[in-house]
Amino acid sequence: MKPYFITLEGVEGAGKSTQMKRISGWLAAQGHTVVESREPGGTHISEMIRDVVLHGDHPEMSAHTELMLIFAARAQHVHELIRPALDAGKTVLCDRFTDASYAYQGGGRGIPERDIATLEQMAQGDLRPDLTLLLDLPAKEGLARADGRGSEDRFETESLAFLDRARRAYLARAAGDPSRYVVIDAARSVTRVWRDIQDALEQRLK
Repeated sequence: MKPYFITLEGVEGAGKSTQMKRISGWLAAQGHTVVESREPGGTHISEMIRDVVLHGDHPEMSAHTELMLIFAARAQHVHELIRPALDAGKTVLCDRFTDASYAYQGGGRGIPERDIATLEQMAQGDLRPDLTLLLDLPAKEGLARADGRGSEDRFETESLAFLDRARRAYLARAAGDPSRYVVIDAARSVTRVWRDIQDALEQRLK
């Protein structure tokens, strides 16, 4: 069974966590050994960095500090979990990866893509996802959904304009690489979204 590296992306409230469980179950039913992970996070060190980036009260944190912390977490994640799992023939399913940095720190914070690309090369070399499922919905609706969950991280408290810029950056990246991305309309019901995801998995993972 060929191992795949599959990532889920999208703005806050897009429903990634809900669909992760369905995707993982579907892959297992096809015979894949699935490793689920998330970013920032996925390893002990990376999870500690996640707490600093997402949950700490750090209004003084600069955009470049945020970016480099996320890539530090990513470098450890790739080294300790993602590459070893793929080398062992396992399929890795990850909630966010480097596309999120291009969307949030690039589109949202305004950091140039060339700076992000430099860190991308350092942290992961030639590793790229085989398939990226972009769960897309308007930023305003995503914020409304996130508000209903109760707890908030630093990105869920960002402005609508910030998340709209992140969404546009995601869509631009998807348009530039249709062989890797599948854009899913996440504004519909969970069942309809899953149906489209399943279709994409069946078509792309051959």
